[in-house]
Amino acid sequence: MKFRWNKKYLYWGTTAFAVICASLLFYFIIFRMDIFLGRIKNLASILMPVICGAIIAYLLIPVVNFQERRIYYILEEKRHLALDKKHKKIIRYICIAFALVFAGLVIYSLLAMIMPSILESIISIINDSPRYVQNIRHWLESLLKDNPEWQTTVFDYLNRYSPKIETFLNVEVLPQIKQLLQSLTTGVFGTLVFIKNLLIGLIISVYMMAGKEAFVTQSKMLVYAIFDTENANSIVKAFRFIHRTFGGFISGKIVDSIIIGILCYIGTSIIGTPYGLLVSVVVGVTNVIPFFGPYLGAIPSAFIILMVNPMHCLYFLIFILLLQQFDGNILGPKILGDSTGLPSFWVLFSILLFGGLFGFVGMIIAVPVFAVFYRLISEYICGMLRRKKLSARTDDYRELDHIDPIEGTFIEHTEK
Repeated sequence: MKFRWNKKYLYWGTTAFAVICASLLFYFIIFRMDIFLGRIKNLASILMPVICGAIIAYLLIPVVNFQERRIYYILEEKRHLALDKKHKKIIRYICIAFALVFAGLVIYSLLAMIMPSILESIISIINDSPRYVQNIRHWLESLLKDNPEWQTTVFDYLNRYSPKIETFLNVEVLPQIKQLLQSLTTGVFGTLVFIKNLLIGLIISVYMMAGKEAFVTQSKMLVYAIFDTENANSIVKAFRFIHRTFGGFISGKIVDSIIIGILCYIGTSIIGTPYGLLVSVVVGVTNVIPFFGPYLGAIPSAFIILMVNPMHCLYFLIFILLLQQFDGNILGPKILGDSTGLPSFWVLFSILLFGGLFGFVGMIIAVPVFAVFYRLISEYICGMLRRKKLSARTDDYRELDHIDPIEGTFIEHTEK
């Protein structure tokens, strides 16, 4: 007897298997979060070379595309040369090599110019901490000389905690800084694992940049092979939005933070703030984090300046307030625009959530990742409303009391 395969059984079997897997995954996410995150971290550590390569390729592809467009324009438009696939492949690898060398030179130049001064400033702060404590003591004496009770209370706290802070800086922080400085001067950057991941990641990034069109094409073929045409179109559209959101936000935020760091260094140099380079680097790096970044950078920087000169600390806080107002109202919108379209509440929520789960990196990627989820959920809700022949406009629901179940008309709320 010939066996006849029924596709209906395959469909229901696959559906049941997917439901079971989704239920198990949901259970582990809710009740075994530590195990779930541990598995993700293990998988990420295994795939770290691929992740490094993908990040490098994603950041350098705009540089490669810019070079290719310029070279094609010069050769094809200006000199009227016909380029075949072989010539274009050679041009691409030349552009990739130039992009990698350019990125390496930029990173090396920044490290060579900034890192020695930063480490020297940190060690100077730690070594001179007793003198800075005395500066704060003298400043408080002059400030509280007319209030003996407050003076006694403040100095009790100062005498109680200043030895502990000094011991912590000299015993815990200073040896690590000196060890880091020694490793940097001898050319040892990180561990062997980091070097291995970086080297393999560079090789992987070359393959990714060289075959970027092939990867995109194969991904589209896979999507259209698995899903029906309508859903596949929606998925491709969603990934285009993801690319625009991540590319625009990450690159724009990096440029914005570099400009803020440079402006901070210029401003601190003008007002004579001590450790201006160190403070500017801290402010620029933390500015990558939306909303919380300016405060995360300004608070430790202000504390460092306070130990040296309290009045300069006041000048610095005023300058940082003006700088962040300039960044938030003028520079940031000019560079980033409305790249995410995420309301302010969800910006704050996403940073808290991803920062708690993934630390500093999570705070950086929180806004674009959550913006993608927010957009996808919004489009899904709007699609469900349209299928029910209801309005998908937010304003139509603002004063809504109820919807007539028969005619489908919107009845506004009227207060008595």
